[in-house]
Amino acid sequence: MRHVHAYSDDALGELDAVGLADAIRSGRVARTEVVEAAIARTEAVDPDLNGLAYAAFQQARTDAEGAGNAGFFAGVPTFVKDNVDVAGQPSMHGTDAWTPFHAPADSVFTRLFLGTGLISLGKTQLSEFGFSASAEHPRLGPVRNPWDTDYTAGASSSGSGAFVAAGVVPIAHANDGGGSIRIPAACNGLVGLKPSRGRLPLDATLRRMPVGIVANGVLSRSVRDTAAFYREAERAWRNPKLAPVGDVTGPGRQRLRIAVLTRSVQRECSPQIRELTLKSAGRLEELGHRVEHVDEPPVPASFVEDFVLYWGFLAFAQVRGGRRIFGDTFDRARLDSLTLGLDRHTTRNVHRLPRAIMRLRALRRHTARFFRTYDAVLTPTLADETPRIGHLAPIDYQQVITRLIDWVAFTPLHNVTGEPAISLPLAQSADGLPVGMMLSADMGQEALLLELAYELEEAAPWARIQAREMS
Repeated sequence: MRHVHAYSDDALGELDAVGLADAIRSGRVARTEVVEAAIARTEAVDPDLNGLAYAAFQQARTDAEGAGNAGFFAGVPTFVKDNVDVAGQPSMHGTDAWTPFHAPADSVFTRLFLGTGLISLGKTQLSEFGFSASAEHPRLGPVRNPWDTDYTAGASSSGSGAFVAAGVVPIAHANDGGGSIRIPAACNGLVGLKPSRGRLPLDATLRRMPVGIVANGVLSRSVRDTAAFYREAERAWRNPKLAPVGDVTGPGRQRLRIAVLTRSVQRECSPQIRELTLKSAGRLEELGHRVEHVDEPPVPASFVEDFVLYWGFLAFAQVRGGRRIFGDTFDRARLDSLTLGLDRHTTRNVHRLPRAIMRLRALRRHTARFFRTYDAVLTPTLADETPRIGHLAPIDYQQVITRLIDWVAFTPLHNVTGEPAISLPLAQSADGLPVGMMLSADMGQEALLLELAYELEEAAPWARIQAREMS
């Protein structure tokens, strides 16, 4: 076991993104100092964590030296996940199945993200096309957890999660099609909010999906960083169909009615995770919230099978359209067994896909009724403890898909319904690894979740990786 972090007494120190932005504005530290410190930290820990997909260090230095963007986070270093385009950089989507080529322009989300003043150091690694909940590519290698490098950093936003947790940068881009903001948040002891569908802009290809499961967002170490990002993003781009997030700066006063679930659609979580979830429920009760235990989630059992079939449809589109999307060098033989297995699964069951999509689209009606009774829902983010590297390696399709379904039991529902959900590092396992707890709410209720997150962060500040004893 190895415990890895990059915290030191350099210009970054232990500041979160809001604190660092303030230090830059006040002149206590310079943008160039901060960027150089983040580059040095990246180079120090990446050999152990394997989170870096593409280094854009020289561009970051140039950006730091210039007048730069006057956004709230001006000068704060970050990373962009390697499945959205950044002009002049390759987008390899967690695979090596084609020859890299540079994107001609920023994606619509990249423009918003970097428009807040953040300076990108490059791109972070993910599982192949984001299909697995653990980035363990057979040739690119696994992304490792800084709390213990024998364990996964989660996925698909694993590189971003590992770097934020290890102190390389205070905030980084992540996105979530089945849990990939919340899963690395849970594995790495971070705050991860998957926003409501439509809260942040998406590229045209994602907007055309039959079920819009993908959402962009960020991973951070503090609630205030996540809240500040959504405030700044909303100032630049707002969906008028959703209630505004606004400037959430602390706990709310309203006492909420909160449902607690330790059972997903298909299984009860592990005994340790159940115990930790009930302890978190007890803390909410101590804070004055009305907590009610619910036996079953408000969705039909067909959800799991339907979601896997739809997940496979996304793989089908990448495999069959690879040459058109990625060019003539695309080689499907270099794809991992999970991508190819999902493609085969959908090919065999494509006749069932239309009804599966209809049922998935109807799920929002079930959960909307549930949220007429409850203001929020507490579940564990994941049904079991964080697994070791190798447990979710894409070697045998049937084995890995069974293990993924078992572990990622709670997060995909919100991708289908479009409702917001946030993972908070409220607990630790017996072996000292972070354990995430997830709170979800009705469409457009990110402000409520952020207020609740602030309250929990104040009541029981989460463990810091710098303070963990070496084992």
